[in-house]
Amino acid sequence: MSTQAPVVFIIDDDPLLRSLIESLITASGRPVASFEAAAEFLLAYNPQQRGCLVSDICMPGMSGLDLQDELNRLGVTLPVIFISARGDVPTAVTAMKHGAFDFLLKPFAHEELLQRVQAALTRDAEIRSSLVQMDQVRARRESLTPRELDVLALLVKGKSNKVMGAELALSIRTVELHRARVMEKMDAKSVAQLVRMVMDLEQPRSVAPRPLPPGPARA
Repeated sequence: MSTQAPVVFIIDDDPLLRSLIESLITASGRPVASFEAAAEFLLAYNPQQRGCLVSDICMPGMSGLDLQDELNRLGVTLPVIFISARGDVPTAVTAMKHGAFDFLLKPFAHEELLQRVQAALTRDAEIRSSLVQMDQVRARRESLTPRELDVLALLVKGKSNKVMGAELALSIRTVELHRARVMEKMDAKSVAQLVRMVMDLEQPRSVAPRPLPPGPARA
């Protein structure tokens, strides 16, 4: 399965509705891959493949909510649009709490589905861009020496140079040097940005990181 063009994945045990959604998405110019069951999708899906998922929420075997939980467990961030004939608010709330990107009631307007799909594809691109940034940040953190990691841990806790020196048995000047190297290696323009980097690194992979803020313009 190609990882180049975003693919709209469809899961629905109703062959007529599945075919309708597939035809609608295909007509919009999007590549489509459809499946009758969630388990079938899981066997075929490559996490490197960009796209989004349109899935029925009530299906035999693995339900849509079970599928979302499994994607979360695997660290797959693919945005999921659930479709359901059940119009009760608790169902929609439960779906969103499980991590769904959106929830759409049957019958739905064709244009509405296409709009939701476009929004989901945009979100997928944002998530993947953020994950690439996080991988770069993680690599930069791994380049720190053990002492620099000690300074980083205290720095993100808001400790002053004086306090860090006392806790690490270092002179303030030595702490300042380590601190400067940490900021340089992490490519952080401010302590606030550094703290946010570390916080995002500590998030589970299934939680989409927030886009990293740009640092101040260089002189």
